[in-house]
Amino acid sequence: MSHSTASHLPGESGASRAGLPGGGGINGTDDTGGTGTPGPGAPAATDPGGNSQVETRVKKRPGDRIFEYLSTGAAVLITVLIGAIGLFLVIRAVPALSRQRDGLLSFFSYDGRWNLNYTSNDGGWMQFGIPNLFFTTVMVSLLALIIAMPIALGVAIFLSNYCPKRAVRPLGFIVDLLAAVPSIVFGIWGMQVLGPALGGFYEWLVGWGGGFILFDWQQGSSPAFSTGRNIFTGGVVLAIMILPIIAATTREVFVQTPRGHIEAALALGATRWEVVRMTVLPFGRSGYISGAMLGLGRALGETMALYMVIASSPGFRGSLMDGGTTFATAIANAAPEFNDDTKAGAYIAAGLVLFLLTFLVNAAARAVVKNKK
Repeated sequence: MSHSTASHLPGESGASRAGLPGGGGINGTDDTGGTGTPGPGAPAATDPGGNSQVETRVKKRPGDRIFEYLSTGAAVLITVLIGAIGLFLVIRAVPALSRQRDGLLSFFSYDGRWNLNYTSNDGGWMQFGIPNLFFTTVMVSLLALIIAMPIALGVAIFLSNYCPKRAVRPLGFIVDLLAAVPSIVFGIWGMQVLGPALGGFYEWLVGWGGGFILFDWQQGSSPAFSTGRNIFTGGVVLAIMILPIIAATTREVFVQTPRGHIEAALALGATRWEVVRMTVLPFGRSGYISGAMLGLGRALGETMALYMVIASSPGFRGSLMDGGTTFATAIANAAPEFNDDTKAGAYIAAGLVLFLLTFLVNAAARAVVKNKK
């Protein structure tokens, strides 16, 4: 009686013992179809040690390639445009900055009246600086942000958590509609309606807190109460202009709060306000800050509305009752002088500072959002 020389292990097929292709598949076939050639669904081959994997390149479809090239081109184009704008500002600003009477650093420290008549000055010098423009721009923008942020937060919470479903769409549309109103309309309204209407309030405010620097009013130099063309009025108008940006951004983040978090809070017996405080606000904090920074960027560059609402003034005393000049309004007011490239360079230098300021604001917003995650 003859016996097989090969020992049979449980579950081992003859094909696998003999090392034949197809030993590991169903009915004696593997993923190669029994021919030893990898099929369409076969896994990548490995070396004898099983350590490295042979990767197979997947051919991209023409549509994927076109979309990839277009997306990359758009990103590169935006970067190039921003760089080109910055380069243009630097090139146009250098000739004016090189004529500074007291050197380049005086551009950041000189707070007097600008003297750009280089043709009549001995040696062709010029004297101009940005401190007054910088502080006025920052002051009116921060005031607008302080006014707009709480209101925008309330609007976003109401529309996302308290408003009846039927009213969400029309009320949201009304808020968004504010962003579509031209800035010159806000300027006319602020100059003709809001400023005079706040005159009585300003008079009371100065009488109550006139000793404080923010509410100090000086006869002859500060705008009259009857017109109300001061930094405070400009901040109120600017707050109304940036409110829809902050509210819309914040609301879009609030409505993305995970439903499971909200239901878990309700299951624990939380009230509607406690749900908002414990789930919605923590989840949407980064979006709220991002929206505020977008609004601040919008406020820093506003021109026409502030040009009409705030009375022009070359100085800065730190009072909300004074007039003032921002970067944008100074450039707009000096447009007739732009036929002289050297004089225009002084204002372009101010525009360069505003350009860099917006970058700093965006960088700060990204840093805050990153730390909140």
